[in-house]
Amino acid sequence: MPLIAQNHFQFILEIGAIIFALVTFTLNLVPISLSIITFLSLFLSVGFTLLFGADLVLLFTSFGQNEFTHPFGPIALLAIITSLASLKIMEDSGVNVKGLQKLVFGLLIGVTVFGGLMHRSFLLLWILGLFIGYFLISKSFRQKSFLTVKRILIFLGLGGAAFAALQLISMVTHMEIFSPLLRITRLETNSIASLKMVLHNTQLIGHTQGSAYWGAQDTGFASGYISLPMSLIIMFGLPFPLFYGILVSKKDAIDYMLPGTFGYAFDFGYLGLVCLVGFTIFTVIVGLMILKEYREKREKNNKKYLGKEVLLIGSLTAFIAQALIGLFIFNRSINGTALLTFIFLASMVLAHVVSLKRD
Repeated sequence: MPLIAQNHFQFILEIGAIIFALVTFTLNLVPISLSIITFLSLFLSVGFTLLFGADLVLLFTSFGQNEFTHPFGPIALLAIITSLASLKIMEDSGVNVKGLQKLVFGLLIGVTVFGGLMHRSFLLLWILGLFIGYFLISKSFRQKSFLTVKRILIFLGLGGAAFAALQLISMVTHMEIFSPLLRITRLETNSIASLKMVLHNTQLIGHTQGSAYWGAQDTGFASGYISLPMSLIIMFGLPFPLFYGILVSKKDAIDYMLPGTFGYAFDFGYLGLVCLVGFTIFTVIVGLMILKEYREKREKNNKKYLGKEVLLIGSLTAFIAQALIGLFIFNRSINGTALLTFIFLASMVLAHVVSLKRD
């Protein structure tokens, strides 16, 4: 394969390799103590709360919005879950963390409200991520199982209440952008046609040449439905097909209206989809295995890995949540800039393998 990527697929692989190398070197060269990770996770949590809040203010004041929840939502989840895991270790060590707990829960509520008002997909990711995060924390610290009927009902109730609140806000403010029912209507209108296009044209590798909205310029593989951020491609001056103007609405037919399994299958073929799902499952299994090793070392009074353990809990939680939402609900949650986040989170999980092997 040439060093200069010839299509979107090669570019994704090359950028992914660079990110994996950078994250692996960073996690193994920079001292990662519990105090440093706690500080960084709290700092990021505050930053994302303010960022999502500012984006929401821009939406209400009609100055437009940047939709930061798509690319940064999973990283905000990483920060919050890492903070909660850090506080759990500190609490078990006899440290008074009541003040920090109030701060973290305040930030959690802030991100939930600001991010949830911006995007329904983020709200789903956030609620699912909190559920997964609390579950991993309870298992890592051998607490009573987090999965109880009461807690499941609470999470479902919170989700239902949040969507009802969004619909109410939409009606009161006359801003349809907040309406979950609008999303359902759009899905009903566009999903069937998009689904037919994908199923009728997807092949083992790529799709039927010319079936994409590029027409004659469609190569039948890596046509740009799945891509890294447009700005990154332009910065390197790469001659890939990009979606501008009215073509954005054509891309939305797959990007917004179908789960990622269909988007990735159409652009890279069924084989590409199988590789992505296999990579996702592999990353989750490896992450859980390393987390188990960290727990065993901590229970033997080895405090060397406390910072890495809480960081892995947050990274694994965010990776699982983004994978589930992106692959099975909204393709946009694992495409574009969000794809960079997905690669970054995967590297944040797998880099721990090198750390353990080195030690």
